[in-house]
Amino acid sequence: MSTDLTSLSGDYTIDASHTTLGFVARHAMITKVRGSFTDFSGEAHLDGANPSASSVEVTINVDSVDTRSKQRDEHLRTADFFEIEKYPTITFKSTAVKLIDNSHVEITGDLTIKDVTKPVTIVFEFTGAATDPFGNHRIGFEGSLDVNRKDWGLTWNAALEAGGVLVSEKVKLEFEISAIKKA
Repeated sequence: MSTDLTSLSGDYTIDASHTTLGFVARHAMITKVRGSFTDFSGEAHLDGANPSASSVEVTINVDSVDTRSKQRDEHLRTADFFEIEKYPTITFKSTAVKLIDNSHVEITGDLTIKDVTKPVTIVFEFTGAATDPFGNHRIGFEGSLDVNRKDWGLTWNAALEAGGVLVSEKVKLEFEISAIKKA
């Protein structure tokens, strides 16, 4: 399969078993806590001849948050953070796609968390294309983005005795995407 982004036109499904939708936040201002969502789905349409006609949509089941701490995950599910009873999903829908060069694409879209929609722009690096042993045509992309969680109503925090807060406002969103071309 070609490694030229412009030749990868088609419709793709995100392969959740080989994709990571993660985040990193500072805890107690001294260390980083990593987490991810394990239940999500997504579709992409790539148009190599006209990259601006490309599109991406992703839906994340917030209940699938996993930080390797059951107690922390349960807290993230409450009204202090994601309030999953009222807002069970996070969504992203692209509004613009721009080919930067043969290995980078800029995707702008609407990120909705807790019924708050804000535009974000993510630069993705194309990490390759291959046909796997099962005949699936795969493509890979990696990207990241820093956001302020308060912009989406995720405002809970606790002051620390020594100063500072328990959870940073800045959160890094990290994406490692594997997608399979539809037949």
